[in-house]
Amino acid sequence: MTVLLGLLIVVLLAVVVVQIGKVSELATKIRGEEEMQDIVNKRQGFWSLIFMVVFLLAVTVSGIYYKDWYLGFGPHAAASEHGGSIDSLFKWTLFATGFVFIITQILLFVFAYRFSGSRHRKAAFVSHDNKLEMVWTAIPAIVMAFLVIGGLDTWNEVMADIKPGDDYMEIEAVAEQFGWTIRYPGQDNALGERNYKLISGDNPVGQNWKDQKNIDDFHASEIVLPVGKRIRVRVTSKDVLHNFYLPHFRVKMDAVPGMPTYFVFTPKKTTEEYRNELSKYAIYQAPADPADPNGEQLWQRFEYELACAELCGKGHFSMKKIVKIVPEEEYKAWAEKQQSFYFSQVRGTSNDPNSDMWFPQEITERKATFEANLDSARIASSADKKILRFEYVNFETGSAKLTPASQYELGFLVDAMQKYPNMSIEVAGHTDNVGDPAGNQTLSEGRAKSVFDFLVEKGIPASRMRAAGYGDTRPVGDNDTEDGRAKNRRTEFRIITQ
Repeated sequence: MTVLLGLLIVVLLAVVVVQIGKVSELATKIRGEEEMQDIVNKRQGFWSLIFMVVFLLAVTVSGIYYKDWYLGFGPHAAASEHGGSIDSLFKWTLFATGFVFIITQILLFVFAYRFSGSRHRKAAFVSHDNKLEMVWTAIPAIVMAFLVIGGLDTWNEVMADIKPGDDYMEIEAVAEQFGWTIRYPGQDNALGERNYKLISGDNPVGQNWKDQKNIDDFHASEIVLPVGKRIRVRVTSKDVLHNFYLPHFRVKMDAVPGMPTYFVFTPKKTTEEYRNELSKYAIYQAPADPADPNGEQLWQRFEYELACAELCGKGHFSMKKIVKIVPEEEYKAWAEKQQSFYFSQVRGTSNDPNSDMWFPQEITERKATFEANLDSARIASSADKKILRFEYVNFETGSAKLTPASQYELGFLVDAMQKYPNMSIEVAGHTDNVGDPAGNQTLSEGRAKSVFDFLVEKGIPASRMRAAGYGDTRPVGDNDTEDGRAKNRRTEFRIITQ
């Protein structure tokens, strides 16, 4: 029914247009073609003036009405230190071009009215006017010179890189269809080396795990930055052209595959401060959800955001990411809770190139645990609670040869033996029940002897220790399951005297 009504309206409009044309033809014949043409010209000139007035009023009124939504006006002053320079440049450009726009529109429509065609007036032809050409060449050139010089000055300020000795924080934004990987430095405040050849499902940005600076780097699902801190953002892409755009901070930089770029800026308004600015304006005191008039208002829902300003594909919309600007103390508390990508995703896997070494934080944490367990064993009254299992002492498969990383936990025992000179121990080796019992017995004795020899080599008297192998005779787990067999394959020590 709706389609039929639409078709009928179109047909009626066509009939009206045709009839108006016939009436115009009839009037032309009655009045004469020249007289009718003069009337049409004057009428078109008059309506041109009406259009000009309505058009310029609409442009002006709409600009004033919506100004509090525009970046750079009302509550949307730049939230970064350099942003004010960009806003100022845009406003001067708007003023210069806007002034010319209004003057040219007025002249265009006034001339169309004032010099509308008439059979009583003959057009004058002016072939050349040096003075006029000088004026309309010199004035735009002078205005453009000021705008260009101002633009270059702003560019040099905005695009300046970090200088040696500057206090700053660097993060990395890696774009792909369709999302961002945001990488932060850890406590060393340095981003590690990355290489596109290392990118894989387990290594989304191609970090080189042999570079120690990468070990404490972490990936974040949102961008959290401290207010007042200078931020340098490394920007790159894994596939197509993207754009790192933070509109409220006047930050915009292309993410180009194979060509790393950067942007440096300093946030000067926290998210809460920006919300408070918005709350002072009536248009932001409206419900954020029209269906819930008693819910949060627009200013309460405001968030800074990262957007991709390139049409990078049909999933372009999903490139949006929340940005939070917080006080320094809040940022530090947030950063401390983030987990290193290496330790959470790579450590101890087949992709870990550092399996033969421990990192300082691991040594500190594991030594504290070892010492706490040792203290508990020393004060225990029952014999079974005086037994401590080595959690990180391992051997090569089917061998009694210690792996390089075993030295760290055995080093804790060396320190303990030196700290408690009256303590004596038994080092015991155990296996699961897979294989020949005699072979298991030999293997367990060899592993216990390897630990014994390591301790002697580190200066612990042999008289304070003994080594024993028990093969598969003392299981602590179910040998019918893999987990149980893993528990049975162990090396431990028992406190004999202390």
